[in-house]
Amino acid sequence: MRAARNAAIVALLALGVWALPGGGTAADFFGALLFVLLTVGLGLFAGRMYLEYRVAIHSLGDRHRALLYGAAGVAVWTLAAGPRLFSSGAGTLVWFVLMGGASYALYLVYRHAREY
Repeated sequence: MRAARNAAIVALLALGVWALPGGGTAADFFGALLFVLLTVGLGLFAGRMYLEYRVAIHSLGDRHRALLYGAAGVAVWTLAAGPRLFSSGAGTLVWFVLMGGASYALYLVYRHAREY
């Protein structure tokens, strides 16, 4: 019963966006607001994780710490440039290559951190 109620609420909101004048503008506003809240939340989470694990991060050594920061920067840049990169076939390939490289770099850092 609870799932049916939630589905009805979502359907009512979708009907309001479709039928009411200015509904699309309101939906765009709330979409942008949710994006900003998610981005701020992820930033706060990343800051908190840095504060909790900064000793472990600094014990990685300069090479692996630079690899960690570089991979994180490339991943953030690639995600931000995603819409522009996905507009062409070559850009899509570049997106996947960059994300794959960043993922592999993070894997290398993780593997190095788990070594004895």
